[in-house]
Amino acid sequence: MENARLLLAGCAVSPEEVVAGLRRVGQTKAALRTWPALLRAALSGALLGAATTVALTATAQTGIPLVGALVFPVGFVMLVLLGLELLTGNFLLLPLAVFRGGASPLQLARNWAVVFVGNLVGSLLYATLYVALDAGQEPVHDLLRRVAEAKTVGYAQAGTSGLTTMFARAILCNWLVTLGVVLSLVSRSVPGKVMAMWLPIFAFFSLGFEHSVVNMFVIPAGMMAGAHVTVFDWWLWNQIPVTLGNLVGALTLTAIPLACGRLN
Repeated sequence: MENARLLLAGCAVSPEEVVAGLRRVGQTKAALRTWPALLRAALSGALLGAATTVALTATAQTGIPLVGALVFPVGFVMLVLLGLELLTGNFLLLPLAVFRGGASPLQLARNWAVVFVGNLVGSLLYATLYVALDAGQEPVHDLLRRVAEAKTVGYAQAGTSGLTTMFARAILCNWLVTLGVVLSLVSRSVPGKVMAMWLPIFAFFSLGFEHSVVNMFVIPAGMMAGAHVTVFDWWLWNQIPVTLGNLVGALTLTAIPLACGRLN
């Protein structure tokens, strides 16, 4: 028992160390060159697309959306453990580096632009392959069509109220996603990191919040599967406002509190 207690204590990381670690990660990402960042971002987009199809498959097989949410975090866990580039996570990490002089605003802007493009490319490539090659998954394709329409024309039908709801869901989404980034550093052991990250990612997906990179896959995939959604619908009624909402959530609910709080 005493050995187990010592082992757990050795795996734990203090809150001060977590914040310092977040800044170091942000500084490393800010210094990353364009092509490596683009490649890592593309892999992240593809992994989140794969995780989304796993979740939708589980939902279609069981008829229980909560089961899909339970398995979805596998994509986030893999990309964090691999050190890949995810825009919603970088909305937290790069500002923390900038606030303490570890990166410049220009580096921040360059990283966000490159990672946005990379996440989009990876998501689209996976969506194209999945819809084209997995023709036997009609229940999943039906879910993709319904989700794509709900996330775009569904909001459009509600007008201003729909935009407000979507923006709020995007803010809350990236509060939980960035908490997942924070919790990835609370343990030195891989099992500890996985368990900690799993919790907020499961929560955001089960609540149906809006994640810009997930939507880079699910909406185009739904369109390819026959959803009545145009590219204009996708960008105006989802991608642009959700990306902005994710940014606001990361900055106001996680980055600024961590930068200004007592943990510094």
